[in-house]
Amino acid sequence: MPKKYKCLIVDDNLIDRDVVEMYAGKILGLQIEAICSDGVEAASIISQKEIGIVFCDIDMPHLSGLELVKTQQNAPIFIFISSYAEHAAESYSLDVIDFIVKPVTLARLIRATNKAIEYIEYKKNAVYVTTGNNNPELLNSSNYFFVKEANGYTKITTAYLLFVESMGNFSRLQMADQKKHLTLVSLKQMEEQLSSIQFMRVHKRFIINLHHIAAVTAEGEIELTNGEIIPVGVTYKTILTEIINKKVLVR
Repeated sequence: MPKKYKCLIVDDNLIDRDVVEMYAGKILGLQIEAICSDGVEAASIISQKEIGIVFCDIDMPHLSGLELVKTQQNAPIFIFISSYAEHAAESYSLDVIDFIVKPVTLARLIRATNKAIEYIEYKKNAVYVTTGNNNPELLNSSNYFFVKEANGYTKITTAYLLFVESMGNFSRLQMADQKKHLTLVSLKQMEEQLSSIQFMRVHKRFIINLHHIAAVTAEGEIELTNGEIIPVGVTYKTILTEIINKKVLVR
């Protein structure tokens, strides 16, 4: 039998709640433990039961989704689902694993669930980034570094590193060959060590490899060479625009 991860669904809107329940029920790795109509009820369930993943609305009476996360000392993995995209920035600052804008689709819920499960499993066997002698200069002056994993050390060639994503105290490294590595190093530490010539922080949650930008969309998002779309934070847009403009061909 495949492993099941207990989940909690929280939304004050009955229709939205039913949609998430229907889709979550189709995901083999999930076991719906409880369904709540408000944050207060959800807080009670979390305190009583071992919940792995919480699918949570943000705008709810009495206790919002954001407030619910802040009340938790050892919070489960939260995936926010909201009609308001502007809540995304604050949710990421709370180390929420993903943010889905309504209406929810099955494909999007599966993607968020997979990310949550991946994080839970990686966290159980935390791996570390090392630069040999823990010398930050080594990473800056080299084309590679090493990730310590269960079977030893894996070489990460920076040319094939697409992006780094913050996942709480961890950082997820996405490679061009679809392999992923999770490291017990914060995004800020990764930013300090990665070369500023090749890599750039574009969001509170993301550092990208500038060499792997395929396009910048009309909405101001970045499409990477693997097709993945990366959001760009407001504070980083000006710098990114300057970098792009230097490479624009003009007549």
